[in-house]
Amino acid sequence: MNAVIVAVLVMLVLSLLRVNVVFALLLGAIAGGLAGGLSFMESITSFTGGLGAGAEVALSYAMLGGFAVAVSRTGIPEWLVGLFLRVIKKEERETRTGLAKVLLILVLLLMAIFSQNLIPIHIAFIPLLLPPILHILNELQIDRRLIASVLTFGLVAPYMLLPYGFGLIFHEIIATQMGLAGMEVEMSDIPKAMILPTAGLFAGLLIAVFISYRNKRQYRQIGNNKDTAEIRPVTRKDLVATAAALVAALVLQIYTDSMVAGALAGILVLYGSGAMKWKEADSVLTEGMQMMAFIGFVIIAANGFASVIQETGAITPLVETASDLFGNSRLLASLVMLLAGLFVTMGIGSSFATIPVIAAIFVPLATEFGFSELATIALIGTAGALGDAGSPASDSTLGPTAGLNVDGQHNHIWDTCVPTFLHYNVPLVLFGWLAVMVLP
Repeated sequence: MNAVIVAVLVMLVLSLLRVNVVFALLLGAIAGGLAGGLSFMESITSFTGGLGAGAEVALSYAMLGGFAVAVSRTGIPEWLVGLFLRVIKKEERETRTGLAKVLLILVLLLMAIFSQNLIPIHIAFIPLLLPPILHILNELQIDRRLIASVLTFGLVAPYMLLPYGFGLIFHEIIATQMGLAGMEVEMSDIPKAMILPTAGLFAGLLIAVFISYRNKRQYRQIGNNKDTAEIRPVTRKDLVATAAALVAALVLQIYTDSMVAGALAGILVLYGSGAMKWKEADSVLTEGMQMMAFIGFVIIAANGFASVIQETGAITPLVETASDLFGNSRLLASLVMLLAGLFVTMGIGSSFATIPVIAAIFVPLATEFGFSELATIALIGTAGALGDAGSPASDSTLGPTAGLNVDGQHNHIWDTCVPTFLHYNVPLVLFGWLAVMVLP
């Protein structure tokens, strides 16, 4: 069996069996190396030699984690929760329940979107925002599957389309890995290629909001159901410093094309302004790095995995075999590659870590079938993002479940993973497939 297929199958099966993803990647790489004629030590050496390619992305995650925790320590998130609760309760008192629902869903959607780019704190906002408003969700009888779908859309769509925050990291991974596989692309072309696939996610969101989960669903009120969370005082200085830190992070990221520089600028502004104490710097950065450490390690290990795949020399035979199997059918080839990306990401749980795994295989295949650069970007970007929504191991599903299940009334698999899989992966396959076939 082809070494690439062996490596991916071993990695995927182990991941689905809940073996730690980093170990699954290592064992899959060793299995693929052995199948490709490498010795055990040659496989290990090739794996460790490829780790460095993921170092910058891993550091970006660590710095963003530190910045997210630093922002949360200023008390701004709690202040926003209190403000939000007061607005919602006012709408309830005025009996405009429908407007209150719309406002709540819109705020959660915007928070999820902003968490990926404008305020790059990833899923850190969920445990701060959701638990205090669960009783409002219960009173309004909003289906929590709808909230899970809204949050997951906000966590996935922005990084696919927008080259800011985590989107910049995702786009950099695509460009870098495609370049390593022999196809140099411009970063500016990636958003163009990802418009149609992202439209598929939006279509799934509309279906979830207006069709699937529009009806009321009852939940038990558990606990004392306080109208407001305990919010520590936030001064005008805190507000100004936090706003300045967010602006500094965004501006420097755009100017330098580096999330490391952007996150560093934001942290320094918070500390320099006094909104954060210097004596807390170590604990804040450590906590933030721990929050993002797993994703960073997976990305680093995935680059080692890709290095072994390339070292075996089994990619070219796989391309030739695939060409014969598909019989020059671009339609069938693109669909099979998208589904392969779905299964890999479902197993790994990280779209960011999937790109290095599939790019080394997909770029030669796409070239063989005559796909354009834009079509190849859409193919790899969509295949990488597929499965992020719906994977039990993905931050995009784990985050919403963590916030919605604090009272034990939201099942991770059936209330988050299954709804997001159906509403996002299915249309993403269709719209991604369309993008690959129509992009020039």
